[in-house]
Amino acid sequence: MDYQHLSTLLWREQELLDLLLFKAEEKQYLIVTGKTRWLARIAHEIEVVLDQLRLLEVERSAATEAIAAALGLEANPSLKQVAEAAPAPWSDLLAKHHEALLVLITDLRSLSDANRELIEGGLAAIGDALVQTRTPSAGTYGSTGRHDDGAHRAVTLDGAL
Repeated sequence: MDYQHLSTLLWREQELLDLLLFKAEEKQYLIVTGKTRWLARIAHEIEVVLDQLRLLEVERSAATEAIAAALGLEANPSLKQVAEAAPAPWSDLLAKHHEALLVLITDLRSLSDANRELIEGGLAAIGDALVQTRTPSAGTYGSTGRHDDGAHRAVTLDGAL
């Protein structure tokens, strides 16, 4: 059982989640200040961090499975389950990793929700502005050759007879 390897992977995961949190805060700053020029770049940087997290997750899952099997746990255990079954001092360290990861993930969800609301609010404001600045129709010429701005009702054939 290689608890040290798992702990190293968990530290790396915390570092990447912390970096992701930083990038999400940068994105929020760009949205709030209207510096949309950089949004594509920050989106790319976030995607790079997410790719690194995906690769790390595969490695962490394999390390967790190996330790879980040695501890007699069922397949695909949670980090909390592994921490509870691990011997001291690893049980305490893994529990602290679990707690730190939960805090980071909670912060990320909160910030992600806030960013989504900012973007949706911005899109709604743009839509409202477009509606308000829409130029009125110049209208068309009606059958009498007069300008019809749409304010007058069209005369039906029954009314013309």
